Amino acid sequence: MKNNQIKIEKESILSDNWYLLKKIDFQFKNKKGEWEKVSREVYDRGNGAAILLYNPETKNIVLTRQFRMPTYLNGNESGMMIEVPAGIIENEDPEISIIRETDEETGYKISEVQKVFEIYPSPGAVTEKLHLYIGKYNANMKAHEGGGLDSEHEDIEVFETSFTDAESMVKNGEIKDAKTIMLIQYARLHGII
Repeated sequence: MKNNQIKIEKESILSDNWYLLKKIDFQFKNKKGEWEKVSREVYDRGNGAAILLYNPETKNIVLTRQFRMPTYLNGNESGMMIEVPAGIIENEDPEISIIRETDEETGYKISEVQKVFEIYPSPGAVTEKLHLYIGKYNANMKAHEGGGLDSEHEDIEVFETSFTDAESMVKNGEIKDAKTIMLIQYARLHGII
């Protein structure tokens, strides 16, 4: 359902180098019932999917560590981030996407996932919607080392840790990635592990 309180007047492309950065000129009807003109920059990088891989027998989860330039530019001295496996949805169903990304990033071949919710991680500037999943894994599902795709310049470290240690990493600030924190908290709140 479209919002009749919004009128988009103009969209201008500012950059289409990696993804799409646009300037949107629009009007919105404020609380007083008056129309106001506003301009916003909006970054469209597509939608994504992320997964918390958990082993119910060992009580472990699989995490990744990789360099993230935006965090490096904003106070993360090493630029390294600990995250759950995730990726951009590439013209496919989000569930198919996260199964593919899990294989590429971690080397685990999973076939079943459970969707837990969808989020807009940065709604003030980014159009991205993230589809968040949980999925079981075990040692027999490890098909290769993972680490991402060379063609996408991915250099991903994959590691397994106890769920308890992951919760401690959130508490002490070692894990700062929002989707990872949300999935760890979801697992705790729902007694997944």
